[in-house]
Amino acid sequence: MFRGQYEHTIDPKGRVSVPSKFREVLAAKGDGRLVITPFENHLMAYPFDEWRTFEDRMASLSFVKEEEAAFVRYLISGAVDCDVDKQGRVLIPPTLRESAGLEVEVVLAGVLKKFEIWDKKRWTDERKKTLENFGSIKGALAGLGL
Repeated sequence: MFRGQYEHTIDPKGRVSVPSKFREVLAAKGDGRLVITPFENHLMAYPFDEWRTFEDRMASLSFVKEEEAAFVRYLISGAVDCDVDKQGRVLIPPTLRESAGLEVEVVLAGVLKKFEIWDKKRWTDERKKTLENFGSIKGALAGLGL
């Protein structure tokens, strides 16, 4: 599982170092491939096998229902296969960097079976917004037994 948050920079070629703890998770799965896709104002990075499971779940959604079809179209059409190189870096294509507003300073945040890649300022703003709404979020999750 991916957990924790790590600050890194993107080099001029668009490469970012994957945190060593995240590389350990990838190595345990025996695969250095990631699938990276845009999601709102950040990127989601899935190990290849987790992405396949996610795609299978997306395939069960209705293509007749407009919202579901649009959601699948957005995530799947924006997805890019990316390899982690021998130095532990991943090249983020320009289209993905642009969609997430990634420039130089980024945060890689572990979120269980995937990790997210955020522009540092957007990450800070998102964390602030989450803390401001923490009471209502906590209340919603209490009903789920968490």
